[in-house]
Amino acid sequence: ELLSLSDIGFCGDIVEDGDTFEANALIKASVPASMGYIGIADDSGICVDALGGAPGVYSARYSGEGHTDEKNNAKLISELRNVPYDERTAHYACAVACVFPEEYGIEPIVSYGSCGGKIVFEPKGNGGFGYDPYFFREEEGRTMAELTAEEKDSISHRGEALRGFAETIRPILKELEK
Repeated sequence: ELLSLSDIGFCGDIVEDGDTFEANALIKASVPASMGYIGIADDSGICVDALGGAPGVYSARYSGEGHTDEKNNAKLISELRNVPYDERTAHYACAVACVFPEEYGIEPIVSYGSCGGKIVFEPKGNGGFGYDPYFFREEEGRTMAELTAEEKDSISHRGEALRGFAETIRPILKELEK
């Protein structure tokens, strides 16, 4: 049975102050684990090579206070204004973490996913969210915002991380059922 944080009585804020996607996913998954539940959480973002990996873990709040997708994208494009297309390589990264209550005696699980592309000069597409209108996949010949939900799920960083997580957790759950 899947439960949300509010389902288990948690209504506070979780401070994501880790310096990696893995650290933030573990922070978030630790909250339900500390309450006796198996906690599953992810953290993800976009990493642009020409910007030294930025925005990285700051992807959602890249433009600072009052951040929005539009403001984050505007800052990204502004910072890349003098970078030629061939050097606009980037990837989406995702870490999915699972933390068990202490009494289970099971170490946390972390699964990773990545999806490469390039940052285009002009947005294209109406789907997705965040940086998707600027994230071009040469393999598909479209931005992530131009892909259907099914196409995106099949190649995305989050989809890859979740598929890996499912493979890892399956035998653990079978063992717990015994």
